[in-house]
Order: sequence, then structure tokens, then C-alpha cells
Amino acid sequence: MSGTVSLPANVVPVRIRLSRDDVILRIGLFCLITLLAIAVVFPLYTLLSKSLEDIDGKYVGLQNFREYFETPALFSSITNSLTVAISVALIVLVIAFVYGYALTRTRMPLRWLFRGIALIPILAPSLLAAISLIYWFGNQGVLRSWLGESSIYGPIGIIIGSCFWVFPHALMIIVTALSTADARLYEAAEALRTPKWRIFFTVTLPGAKYGILSAGFIVFTLVITDFGVPKVIGGRYNVLATDVYKQVVGQQNFEMGAVVSLILLLPAVLAFIADRWVQRRQIALLSPHAVPFQPKSHPLRDGILFVFCLIVSIILISMLAMAVYASFVTFWPYNLSLSLKNYNFDVMDGGGWEAYFNSIRMAIYCAVFGSGLIFFGSYLVEKARGVTWLRTILHLGSMLPLAVPGLVLGIAYIFFFNHPENPLGFLYGTMGILVICTIVHFYTVSHLTCLTALKQLDPEFEAVSLSLKSPVWRTFGKVTLPVCLPAFLDVASYLFLNAMTTVSAVVFLYSPETMLASVAVLNMDDAGDIAPAAAMALMIVYTSAVFRVLHALLARFINSRTQVWRTR
Repeated sequence: MSGTVSLPANVVPVRIRLSRDDVILRIGLFCLITLLAIAVVFPLYTLLSKSLEDIDGKYVGLQNFREYFETPALFSSITNSLTVAISVALIVLVIAFVYGYALTRTRMPLRWLFRGIALIPILAPSLLAAISLIYWFGNQGVLRSWLGESSIYGPIGIIIGSCFWVFPHALMIIVTALSTADARLYEAAEALRTPKWRIFFTVTLPGAKYGILSAGFIVFTLVITDFGVPKVIGGRYNVLATDVYKQVVGQQNFEMGAVVSLILLLPAVLAFIADRWVQRRQIALLSPHAVPFQPKSHPLRDGILFVFCLIVSIILISMLAMAVYASFVTFWPYNLSLSLKNYNFDVMDGGGWEAYFNSIRMAIYCAVFGSGLIFFGSYLVEKARGVTWLRTILHLGSMLPLAVPGLVLGIAYIFFFNHPENPLGFLYGTMGILVICTIVHFYTVSHLTCLTALKQLDPEFEAVSLSLKSPVWRTFGKVTLPVCLPAFLDVASYLFLNAMTTVSAVVFLYSPETMLASVAVLNMDDAGDIAPAAAMALMIVYTSAVFRVLHALLARFINSRTQVWRTR
């Protein structure tokens, strides 16, 4: 029997009423989407508008872009940036792969020590590598003769300094890729008497290819958008990042600065899209029946890789050690006696001790407010019921900052927050705008970290809580947050360290009252105070290292209190 079923006349359709928790979560979604629009979308739109205007604010279309491409000195920066970024990516991928292979696929001694040494550059701003290279290979450097007729001021210095800075970023991704392996594949290959070199090219390399490609895109993006290394040691070798700085700060040509910023944004966006495409094609390498891979001892191989890791570690330590030594030298190279003269920042041009304490303040604000905001946003994306379209918009908005270089974001903030008609203009030049810009710049990685932790929680927790009529905030405080606390602390640590070391995202936004340590390093170098610049950069390293130790101790304490359920 077919036909439509109608309700009796005396039956009123029941409307599903939203609970108070659902209303609160949906209001939270709207608020976070609005905040991301104000912090990311609107500034980028303002940047695009500025690139289409002349100095008087009149619309001129693509005239500024035409002028840029017709200026050979400016246009050459594109090829220079691509050359440096591709060169660094190739060099770092090879070194990081061999280093990561030694850490994960061998039984060589001191692997824990080599892993720790490899992470040293993360604690320092990118400028530190360039400053150290000047003392090693500069005009008055210790090893100046090694370069012969070549000069460290140019592409050679940029490539070496960038390799030092991005090495740990590539290594962490490659180590993760190499740590995932099924021992059955290697056992089958050995049973078939497959040569070692063939196993490497048919099993090991294909298994890690997605991690290698992802590391390559990350390195390319970091190098092409980095401002610190080319600014300090680039000399007359112009790249896109330094062109932005010269146009905005040097010539006050904001329209051309907007043009260069958009051109700088293009390769970063393309690398981001390529990385997303690679990750979508990645397949699971471990099945439920997989057998964890345990490397076997091989004296010759382990010995060769031990020497390789030792050489790389010596290079990394020597870069830091030279900066430490130079920061205590009274007057290089004429008076090599040691003193604390270079740490008297208050008498130096470019920044004093106040800049250092401002950086600590900003890093604490970013760690506290940023981690809380990002975790709440990730919670809404993963755990809010219904309104799928709102959750999708919030997730896409959270992914957008990863494709925007810090330098471009800083320029966009100038045009947006400094606009006379913007009611939020009061933030410009304050500590608030520095905190907002830094949190947004590093938002995506933190969001993905929190999202990964939240996905480990079974949805039945919320279902049981709903059936017991328990408020969502109680489930959040009693179950969700304690279980995800390690990831929450990792995000806070990530934001703190990056806030201490970032340069490009804040170099256009500070005021005399909000000078930061990383910017002070740049200003001291511009003023010719290279040794004090090294000293200030090392203060950032010391602070970051102490924070990492405190974070490790706090994480161990919290894990012993809230993560006992993870152990058998």
C-alpha cells in the first residue's frame, strides 16, 4: 500500500529544542570564526586592496605589479629566492634523511645525545646562525681563508645559515616517517635474499617518501619566507623577504611592499597545497597485524653513520659555541679578552634589557591565552554536535594561517589595524597586536596537535555525559582536558618557544615600548653591534632551554597524576 501518512489533526509536531550546552557551543563557533576572520581574512583582503592602489589611495589595477616586473633589480629577487629555497631543501633533505636513518634504523651508540643536539637550532632565532657565520667566515672571521675568493655575504651564507635553522624541522618529520615500519616486509625481503641496497630503494625509501616530500615542502616554505638570515648575511643578494622590508621600512613604499608580499605569498600557498595533496595520497603503513621494526646491529654501517652524525653534531654545536664565545669577547678581533660588556644592552643601539623582558611577557601571553583559545577551537571542531557547516568553516579558517608567511601577515596587519576607520586601531603598536599576530602565525600547527589529541577520545564519552544530563563544561573539565593535557602543554610550549624566536611576524608591528628581543638582535646588527646582537640572541636560547626543561619536568609530573591509565 502506498500513499502519504498524515498526522491526526489534534497532534502538534514536536520541535527539537536546543539545549543550553548546544547554544553555548554554537555561540563559541560563531565567535571563533569571527575572530579568525578579523585576524586573518580581513588583513589579507586589505593587503590585496593596497597592492591595487597608488600612493594617494586611488585604484590603479595591476599597475604596481607591472612596475615590479619591469624593474630588473626587483624581479631578480624571485629567482634568487627560488634558487636559495630549492638548494636548501635539497641539501637539508639529504642530511636530515641520513641523520634520521641513523637515529631510527641503526643500533649506533649515543642516539639520544645526537637527537638532542639536532634540536638546538629550534631554541634560537634564525639570525643567530647568520651572526655565527660572520664570526667564522666573515671579513675578519676565524676561517675566512677557507672560502678563498668567495664571500660569505651572499647566497653561500644564506644557504648555510638556512640549513642550520631548518634542519631540526625536517629531521622531526623524517624521523617520524622512518619510525613507522613493518618488520615483516624486511623479513620477507631477507628471506628472498634481496640485496641490502635493493631493500633500501624498494622498502625503506618508498615507506618514507611522503614524510620526505612533506619535509621538503616545509623547508622550502620556511626558507623562502625567512627574513632573518638574508637580512644579516645576504649582502647585496636580494630575496623577496628582504625586498618587503626594504620597500616598507627603507623607502616607505607601502604599495610596492604589498605587491612583493603577495608575490611572496604565492610560492608559500603553492607549497602548502602540494603538501596537502601529498598527505591526502598517503596510505596507512601499519596494519593491526604489523610487527614493529627492530634494527639489528651492523658494526660497519653503524660506525659510518656514527661518524656522519658526529660531524653534523659538531657543526651544529660549533655554530652555537662561536656565538657564545663572540658574545663574551671584548672587541673582536683586536681584544679577545672575555667580559660581560656585550650584555650591557641598555647602552646599545636597537634595544635594551626591556626588550628581553618584553619577549618573555609576550611568550607567556601567547602560551596561556593562545593554547586555551586554540584548544577550545579544536574542541568545537571535533566535539560540537550538529552545525557541520560551521565546524567546517572554523577548521578551514584554522588551516589558513599555515599558508601565510609571517612577514606577509605582519604587513597585512599594518594596513588593516592602522587604517583610520578601523575601530580596532587602538591595538596597533601595543603588546596586544604582537600577541595576536604571533598566535595567528603559529595557529595551524597547534590546532592540528589539539585536534589529533581530541580524536583519540571516543564520542561515547559525550554520549554518556548527555544521557546522564551532565553539563558539557563538567565533561570538558573532568574528562576531555585531563586526557588531552599532554597535548595542551605541548601547544603551550610550542607557542612560547616560537614567540621568543620569531622575527618576521613582528618586525613591522612593535613600538618603542614593545620592542622584542628578536627584533633587538636585528636592530643591533643593523647598528654594527654584532657581538651584543649575538649576546641577545643567546639570551633567547638560554630562556628557551630553561623553559624546555621546566616543561619536561611539569609534563612528567602531570603525566604521573593524570595519565596513569595509559600504562599497564
